[in-house]
Amino acid sequence: MILEIDVGNSFLKWRLREPGQLPGVAARVALSALSAEGFQALGHVEAVYVASVADESFNHNLAGLIEAAGLPAASFARTRSACAGVKNSYAKPELMGVDRWLAMLAAWDRAGVGCCVVDCGSAITVDYLNAAGVHRGGYILPGMGLLSAALLAKTARVFVDAPAEEFDLSPGRSTSDAVTHGSNFLFDALVQRVLASLAPGEPLFITGGDGALFHRLAGRGEWLPDLVLDGLVHALRDSL
Repeated sequence: MILEIDVGNSFLKWRLREPGQLPGVAARVALSALSAEGFQALGHVEAVYVASVADESFNHNLAGLIEAAGLPAASFARTRSACAGVKNSYAKPELMGVDRWLAMLAAWDRAGVGCCVVDCGSAITVDYLNAAGVHRGGYILPGMGLLSAALLAKTARVFVDAPAEEFDLSPGRSTSDAVTHGSNFLFDALVQRVLASLAPGEPLFITGGDGALFHRLAGRGEWLPDLVLDGLVHALRDSL
């Protein structure tokens, strides 16, 4: 059994994968709630694969918790110049976030043709692979939460009363609504721009916390919430 972990900015996702079988559903845990006892409860594990966008200090502590639980040493995925049929376009591949890299590895494994990968997390990333698996480049934008937070932090008289329950694109009739609907407006504009950039029939893979909303607005593509986890087996297949 392989324990797969995806460490984000505020929580991690984990799941157990039996080689040769479909993986289980990923569970979410707040970073502040991690403990060696939690890992011990998972039972027999043959390998631990980790994708992490956290800093080295956190990764070191995470590896220590895993070791204290009596599990195998964690193998951390790294962004490389090429892997599993995908070629990185960065002159310094290590500067690309490993979450982007793993999502592309998983997308390429699914599609095997040119495709687009959108990850709607704290930041939104949009990446393109060509028909040969070469990374054409991509975009990094603030996520919906960061958009509103940045505006509220830099303006004294702009505020939001409460989170909106529905995705509303109409012009706001209060400052609070104008901020919320403005973030929605930009998010929807991104969706439409991504759709316009795709060739006819080009696969679109969507992941991340706001990915379900992106998928609904796009009306096409595949919504794959565990796409980063799916990429771990391709990046670390030689670790066992």
